[in-house]
Amino acid sequence: MDWQTAERMANGIARARRLVVLTGAGMSTESGIPDFRSASGLWSANHRMEKMSVSYWKQNPDDFWAVFRETFLSPYFLQAKPHMGHYALASLEEGGRHGLVLLTQNVDGLHQLAGNRHVIELHGHLRTAHCPLCHTAYHMADLPRDETPYCTSLTLKGECGYPLRPDVVLFGDPVPDYTKAALLIEQADLLLVLGSSLLVEPVASLPFSRQASCPLYILNEESTPLDAEAEIVLHAKIGEVLPGLLAMV
Repeated sequence: MDWQTAERMANGIARARRLVVLTGAGMSTESGIPDFRSASGLWSANHRMEKMSVSYWKQNPDDFWAVFRETFLSPYFLQAKPHMGHYALASLEEGGRHGLVLLTQNVDGLHQLAGNRHVIELHGHLRTAHCPLCHTAYHMADLPRDETPYCTSLTLKGECGYPLRPDVVLFGDPVPDYTKAALLIEQADLLLVLGSSLLVEPVASLPFSRQASCPLYILNEESTPLDAEAEIVLHAKIGEVLPGLLAMV
């Protein structure tokens, strides 16, 4: 581990007044959640990726929900706990860094469990589902465990009965908070990327929203397409490095 580079990164974070942090799947893998796009990732089983789309949910909600449960309501997600990197970010915010905004591609809610409050979940979350027809919201924990959930809200015509959809961004969905995230990055004086491959669009384009005067720092185990654009790059495990790095801030 290059602690000299880590110290440079810490000094830059300490100087920032409008810090935006973007986290990806690499933030969650250290909590035991598989990534999506590696050779052994969740999308390595083609049936999962193909069926997690808006069009498939509309055409076959029963099979959609079966695969959704297999993928996202598995013990990997349900039993995951925040690691020390999550808690380090929460401590940074709790310590008075009110300018900190956290953008995440992850749907697991681990940042909030660790204590972060200013979190924008770009790809949605697993806490709730809703009825697209009458807009009734449901807690995911209250839905049937092994059958397709349908809306039970009463309407003038009786029970709604429309198939629910989870509050995650599916393939074919827009990213609802993309414009807001791009504006926050445009206003930032430092963008810190943690555990993102920076390959998944449209989020991969977000770093290009920053001003020329805004440095880009990347902490990720593997190389990313934007490593050459970044002022500082560290290839390391987030949970092992980030707590010590932020302790220097």
